[in-house]
Amino acid sequence: MEPNIHLNVEPNRLSIYNHIQLKTKQESLSSFFSFTFLSKPNIALQTQDRGSITETSPGSVHIIPHHCIVSATHKNILHLTSFDQTNKNNKAIQKNTQTTITMGEEVDTAFVQAPEHRPKSSVIVAEGIPLIDLSPINYQNEDTLLDSSIENLVKEIGSACKKWGFFQVINHKVPLDKRERIEEAAKKFFALGLEEKLKVRRDAVNVLGYFEAEHTKNVRDWKEIYDFNVQEPTFIPPSDEPDDEENVQFQWDNRWPQNPPEFKEACQEYAQEVEKLAYKLMELVALSLGLVPNRFRGYFTHNTSNIRLNHYPACPYPHLALGLGRHKDTGVLTVLAQDDTGGLEVRRKSDGEWIRVKPIFNSFIINVGDMIQVWSNDAYESVEHRVMVNSEKDRFSIPFFLKPALYTDVKPLEELLDDRNPPIYRPVNWGKFRSARMRSNFAKSKVENLQIYDFKFPSN
Repeated sequence: MEPNIHLNVEPNRLSIYNHIQLKTKQESLSSFFSFTFLSKPNIALQTQDRGSITETSPGSVHIIPHHCIVSATHKNILHLTSFDQTNKNNKAIQKNTQTTITMGEEVDTAFVQAPEHRPKSSVIVAEGIPLIDLSPINYQNEDTLLDSSIENLVKEIGSACKKWGFFQVINHKVPLDKRERIEEAAKKFFALGLEEKLKVRRDAVNVLGYFEAEHTKNVRDWKEIYDFNVQEPTFIPPSDEPDDEENVQFQWDNRWPQNPPEFKEACQEYAQEVEKLAYKLMELVALSLGLVPNRFRGYFTHNTSNIRLNHYPACPYPHLALGLGRHKDTGVLTVLAQDDTGGLEVRRKSDGEWIRVKPIFNSFIINVGDMIQVWSNDAYESVEHRVMVNSEKDRFSIPFFLKPALYTDVKPLEELLDDRNPPIYRPVNWGKFRSARMRSNFAKSKVENLQIYDFKFPSN
């Protein structure tokens, strides 16, 4: 006979303490549970009805409950033995069961996601995210870009942008040795002591450099980062609205660490190569919208594009925290290099399910940003994505964010508009938009940060 005991283990929303709830059915005559901890925890016990508690020895508790809750406030392995005595045909029958449970360790609640945003135990791998071969554009001159040999490639790009907002590319012509060099430099930098990394820490004014306390949707991310701008120096237009609180003049100077010695050169060499890829992709995006290939190029003369080095350390509570919370990219286009650990998840447009993107060697993951959504008048949409953490392995990734000049007013392109497709958005000033969004990275905000839907015209 199975014991009449129900065991329910669930993490508390505000901490990682595991609350073990034990119940006995009413037909039980008596039950007692022996909890043996490998190390002595602080034990919080509650009983309801006629439950009783006795601590029989250090680290061992006997409970005779109808309903009780046991909590351990630091990491322990809990061996649970339950003894259930029931009455059947006037005979007492005793059944013993044993369970081993890993209790949680205390965690900073700043990292804990709300229950509805925590990772699911099951993972859906994204077989459907398009994998696109860029060979056709890498063996032709720019003058032949409109040749019929790439028509299918343009269609693939357009379909991927419309259906997914994400795709992967291979045969992209970014030298593998340049990628491997910046990956190695990133690992060496993040392996430095915190004191050394803090020498190049960014702050609320200087937006470039190292940072270890970024927030997404008011929850702290389980990661550390290093940001640098691709264009040096970054052009900052003079403010014509000096009293405008939103028009904060950030500093945009790269803060290069002294160690590792090869760090700066590795970053700059890689940036040159991945930037070329981004511009090629933008030509394909333009063609897929029926525009001339260089339609977007003028917006990047004084670009604010940047590269971020991400380090997601192994996390002891991957069921509660995220490396990077759900978000949409604010810029134009993102070109992401990720390692073989994986962890990127995309919210599928068709049903809202979170889909894991499987790493492919020497590929790049591309996604549409908010500014393409505005320029295309919602023909292509920026899609929500997030990053899972791994309990055993560190994860490293390197996104390149293509971004326009600070003075750019982004609005739906006239070539795409007509009576049946009127403009959905009023102009978005990129400098102000980016400044507003960056403030929310440093700490919790009382209101949700600025979104492109805040610039939509009221619907009729």
